[in-house]
Amino acid sequence: MTAPHLFTHALLRTPAPSAIHGIRADGGPDPDFAGLAAEHDAYVSALRDLDLDLTILPPLDAFPDALFVEDVALTFANGAILLRPGAATRAGEVDHIREALAAHHDRLLELTAGHVDGGDVLRLADRVVIGLSARTDRAGAEALASLLADLGYQAEIADTPPGVLHFKTGCGLIDAETIFAVPALAGCPQFAGLEVVVTPPGEEEAANLLRINDTILVGDRWTATHALLASRGFAIRPLATRQIARIDAGLSCMSLRW
Repeated sequence: MTAPHLFTHALLRTPAPSAIHGIRADGGPDPDFAGLAAEHDAYVSALRDLDLDLTILPPLDAFPDALFVEDVALTFANGAILLRPGAATRAGEVDHIREALAAHHDRLLELTAGHVDGGDVLRLADRVVIGLSARTDRAGAEALASLLADLGYQAEIADTPPGVLHFKTGCGLIDAETIFAVPALAGCPQFAGLEVVVTPPGEEEAANLLRINDTILVGDRWTATHALLASRGFAIRPLATRQIARIDAGLSCMSLRW
């Protein structure tokens, strides 16, 4: 049950009141802002309890989705990459995170072609998988693969199944050799050589979990997933995600880790 990566730092952004108007693929009610803020606060507390050094950026009311910092950049121990989000309303977020990333990373690369959301990028123990989706196109994926090579990482491009918003909406790494995935991603060719554990029936949303060192953060509603992970010896920390989920987001979206 080796940790895929050891994290010491994370960057987050406080949600703005406008976050209740964030992008969502299938409509649905707005989240309650007080509830959304409480979920974010609990997430911040969890990362602090796990001994991460946090940088918390101020809210950006002009950009409702800006609390989901993972979509606009990638962070590694040896550098960071600024992305080009696939939703036009999010393009301006990149300039608001540039300075904070430069303060922590000696190398700051930038995607200049196509579009990539960080939610479509899954870092495995030995390579990075970039999922094509409605937010990540092939031109962006190929350009990102070149930037990743500059940082010393091999990249592979995968298909995100229809109905799955982001690649990591449907999968997450639970240890260096094991993927937790929705049924539609269980046969992903890029997971060859890894064990794939399928989400329990009705708990597909639990796939967007987040491992921080020796602890897995997972939505608090997914009790069958809790039992499954506990049976495999994992320490879990359930967190509320009801309001976050109303704007098509999950646990990995709200931070950049390195």
